[in-house]
Amino acid sequence: MPTQPAPHRFRQAAESFGVDPERYDRTRPPYPAALLARILDATPGRAVLNPGCGTGIEARQLRAAGCTVVGVEPDPRMADFARATGIDVEVARFEDWDPARRRFDLVAAGTAWHWIDPVAGAARAAQALRPGGRLAPFWHTFRLPDEVAAAFGEVYRRLVPDSPFQPGPLPAPPPLEGYQPILTRAADGIRAAGGFGEPQQWHVDWTRTYTRDEWLDQMPTSGALTRLPAGQLAQLAEALGAAIDRIGGSFIMAYTSVTVTAVRDRSRVTSSAAR
Repeated sequence: MPTQPAPHRFRQAAESFGVDPERYDRTRPPYPAALLARILDATPGRAVLNPGCGTGIEARQLRAAGCTVVGVEPDPRMADFARATGIDVEVARFEDWDPARRRFDLVAAGTAWHWIDPVAGAARAAQALRPGGRLAPFWHTFRLPDEVAAAFGEVYRRLVPDSPFQPGPLPAPPPLEGYQPILTRAADGIRAAGGFGEPQQWHVDWTRTYTRDEWLDQMPTSGALTRLPAGQLAQLAEALGAAIDRIGGSFIMAYTSVTVTAVRDRSRVTSSAAR
C-alpha cells in the first residue's frame, strides 16, 4: 500500500490560505489559554519566533501574554493581514528563512508545522533557539459528533470525492487518535534534526458549539477546500447547511489542542537539513 505524501509536500495547499485572510482570522478558533500558559511557563524567556504565523492568531495571544513575537509566513497576503494587527512578520518559507544570528526563547507554530518539512523545520528552529529554549508547534484536533460526521461524510463523498476530508469509521475515535500520524511525524523530525531533548505531547480538551452559519463561515478556510471553484464550494455549503439544519441547527465539537514540544539542549545543529 503506497504511503500518503506528507502535508508539507502540497505547497499549493500550504500557501493557499491567503485567498481570504479576513475570513480565516475571523473564524479560526484561538488556542486554549491553559496550553499556551503551560508552554510559556516552561520557556526561559519571552522572545518568540512564530513560523507559519498566518494572520497572527496565536501571535496576538502570545503578545497579550507578554511575549515579543517575530512571525515567518510564506504567503504575503496572510503576512500583510498580520502586520496590520501589529505583528512583525518576515515573508519566507521557514525552511529557507535566515535567523541572521538572532536567538529566541520559543519557536511556536499554531496549526502550521505540518506544512513545514519536519526535519528541516526542526533544524531551523534549533538554529534559532538559545540553549534551553523550547520548540512547541501546536494544533487543534477535533471530533465531530457521529451524527454530524455521518451526514457530512455523505455530502463530501457525493460532491467532493477527491477531498482529503472523507469519513472514517464510526464511532469516530478521540480527537488525538486521528491526528497521531502528524504528531508522530513532528516528533520524528525533531529527533532527526538533532539538538533537542526527547519530544513530549501536552494537551488540553475543550468544546465549542457551532451554529449552522458559524460552521459554514469557517468551512472555506479548510486546506482541503481553499482552491475549490466557487460554484462547487457554494453547492457544498448548501448541502452541509441542510445537513446541520436536519440535526437541529447546531452541534457541539469536541476539541483537543496539543503541542509536540522539546527543549534545545545543544549549541550546534547536527543534521545537514539546516544547511
